[in-house]
Parts: sequence; C-alpha cells; structure tokens
Amino acid sequence: MEIRRTTDEQEIDACALLMSQSEPFVTLKLDYKKCRSGMGGDYREIYVASIDNTFAGFVVLSLAGVLRGYIQTLCIQPEFRGQGIGTALMKFSEERLSKDFPNVFICVSSFNDGAQKLYYSLGFEKIGELKDHLIAGSDEYILRKQTCPAADFRPNV
Repeated sequence: MEIRRTTDEQEIDACALLMSQSEPFVTLKLDYKKCRSGMGGDYREIYVASIDNTFAGFVVLSLAGVLRGYIQTLCIQPEFRGQGIGTALMKFSEERLSKDFPNVFICVSSFNDGAQKLYYSLGFEKIGELKDHLIAGSDEYILRKQTCPAADFRPNV
C-alpha cells in the first residue's frame, strides 16, 4: 500500500464523492457539495491510500483551528474495508500530526460503532461529547490521543 499527499483536484473530487456515498456521511446528510467544500483550505492536508495503483481510501488532516492536529475525515472504498487500510491511515496520520502537535484529535458519530472500536483500539480516549451536533438524535464524540501535555511538547523540526 502507498500513502501519499495529494493536491490534485480530480483526486480530491474522487475523495469527496466516496465520502458522500459512505456511512456515516450519508446518515449525517453530508452531500457531495458539503463533503467537497470541507476539503479546502490552506491548513488541510489530504492523503490518499492506493493498492496496486487503485484508489483505496483517504484521510484529511486539519492543522489549524481549535483542534489543531485533527483527523477530520477517514474514508475507505467499500471493496477495501476490513483489510487494515483504515488502521494504516490512522497510524500514518498520528505519525504525521505528532511531529507538530502534542495531541491528535478525531470525532466519531455515536452510531458509528466500527469506527469507535478502531479508534479506541489505537489508544484514543473520549474527552467530550457534542449532543445532536450534526443531526438530531446523533452525538459526536471528541477523541484524543496525547503524547504529552502541551507545555512539555517540542515539535520535531
């Protein structure tokens, strides 16, 4: 498997399309336009995973804002799910973000049991809950994996 950064508009369009057709984004009512607009900005990095030159999934990282070091979106093509690609993208993301931030954050929907299981197995802990944040009846859990307190952190330069 190869993981590489992309800024290619066609690849980003493919990421947004996959996202808009996948859970939990369908339930959360995030259509293609909303998914695509969430991938823009100077402080986001998009990485695609491919197997034998076939697009398998992607991750979007946010490097600014309240939750700097935030894994914004992780999405895997249906035919590649259950093969460790999500785990590989999570570990890649943690490594990338921990160079610049003492914490890695991710949100997960209360109904997304599979993603919760993955994130908790990788050492993430629930630190907050946003009630009815995106849709009524569904909460978003804020998870964090900390390397050290922020005051003790020294970025890898």
